[in-house]
Amino acid sequence: MISTEPTIPRLATAQQLLLTPFGLDETHLLRALAEITAHKVDDADLYFQYTRSEGWSLEEGIVKTGSFSIDQGVGVRAVSGEKTAFAYSDDISEASLLDAARTVRSISSAGRSGRVKAPTRKVATSRSLYEGIDPISTLDSASKVELLGKVEKLARSRDPRVAQVMAGLASEYDVVLVARADGTIAADVRPLVRLSVTVIAEQNGRREVGSGGGGGRFGLAHFDDGRIAEFVDQAVQQALTNLESRPAPAGEMTVVLGPGWPGILLHEAIGHGLEGDFNRKGSSAFSGRIGERVAAKGVTVLDDGTIADRRGSLNVDDEGNATQRNVLIEDGILKGYIQDALNARLMKVKPTGNGRRESYAHVPMPRMTNTYMLGGDKEPAEIVASIKKGLYATNFGGGQVDITSGKFVFSASEAYWVENGKIQYPVKGATLVGNGPDALTRVTMIGNDMSLDSGVGTCGKEGQSVPVGVGQPTLRIDGLTVGGTA
Repeated sequence: MISTEPTIPRLATAQQLLLTPFGLDETHLLRALAEITAHKVDDADLYFQYTRSEGWSLEEGIVKTGSFSIDQGVGVRAVSGEKTAFAYSDDISEASLLDAARTVRSISSAGRSGRVKAPTRKVATSRSLYEGIDPISTLDSASKVELLGKVEKLARSRDPRVAQVMAGLASEYDVVLVARADGTIAADVRPLVRLSVTVIAEQNGRREVGSGGGGGRFGLAHFDDGRIAEFVDQAVQQALTNLESRPAPAGEMTVVLGPGWPGILLHEAIGHGLEGDFNRKGSSAFSGRIGERVAAKGVTVLDDGTIADRRGSLNVDDEGNATQRNVLIEDGILKGYIQDALNARLMKVKPTGNGRRESYAHVPMPRMTNTYMLGGDKEPAEIVASIKKGLYATNFGGGQVDITSGKFVFSASEAYWVENGKIQYPVKGATLVGNGPDALTRVTMIGNDMSLDSGVGTCGKEGQSVPVGVGQPTLRIDGLTVGGTA
């Protein structure tokens, strides 16, 4: 349930870090917004941010690097029609704020008559999806080093073929304050942690890599012994499996995707095509198709920024709007797009809580949060058993997609060749090639095992990176092209 109460303590934290030390208060923000709206603009906002981050990495049995950084600043934006004027500064002061406000208002040459009053303050509605803690302080430095050492020791104990172990621990404390042209004030305190494990296994001169890890919006105590063992086992198992892999067959075939992280294919091949900016400009394969069937029956795709503690979740987006659970495709029918404020206004719809930016030095745009497909009614084993000849892909590495055509290319980091419903052997070098909208129509079986990834996703768009989540059940897709090495 949405309530204004959670915003109050976050505002206090944001003011303490971003306003008070620089002699500012909310009246200065409203005054700066009034400066912008003295010219005729459609929208404007101020985005203050304080970020403290820390990282540790282990290699060859020792912690080789440690880093700590603090960044803070403010971004000032004015929007007129489709045009955006943007300025940012790491100098938070009244002078720089007003200077930036006067600079961006020049986007519109049409002045208003008379003096424009400062907007009336109102607190944004918000959610309470994670604790407003500083995760860096949830473990001391010695304990962080000990945690990485535990990863190393555990991975090497799993199998003598483990030749090298690399591990990384990252923590971030992010505080944002948003002030909008209509007087809305919003704030969020965003913890984020991630533990990553990479293992190299060697056998008879052959070396293969496996990876594991996870994270989310909580403290470092989340990485207890059980969680560490889970990530280590995932990395070791993948590396050892790939030691036994054979060249992947090529051609058009049935492909079964495993649950969880393979949803990255859904994110890239379909999710980006459902972002509002591409559809407003008519450059997406899904443009102008709301209400049409774009996928097989049973396919329901959501973007949900409201899942507690998830890496892709936010209490408010970077424009101060509460995040939402957005149904994008329902039972194969396209229902809507994800929107930021600018594209929602131009498309005459409401924002969906998906206005996101990498930092105060970047403009917001419509971005995914946690994007996933709902489960169906099939047992995963039944889906694999249905393959006459084909590929079972359980993990993916990198991929690319062309938004306009929907064409994608993805490389599988762990996959198996299946014949007559039986897994035969692991394969290496399998690349999935297809078209996102077309692939959705080829889904013939949907598993009952929907799961989200472990919390490792980062999405890039137009040079900006933001944390995201993905997920899906086991899926059977008929007639996908597999580029192999055999």
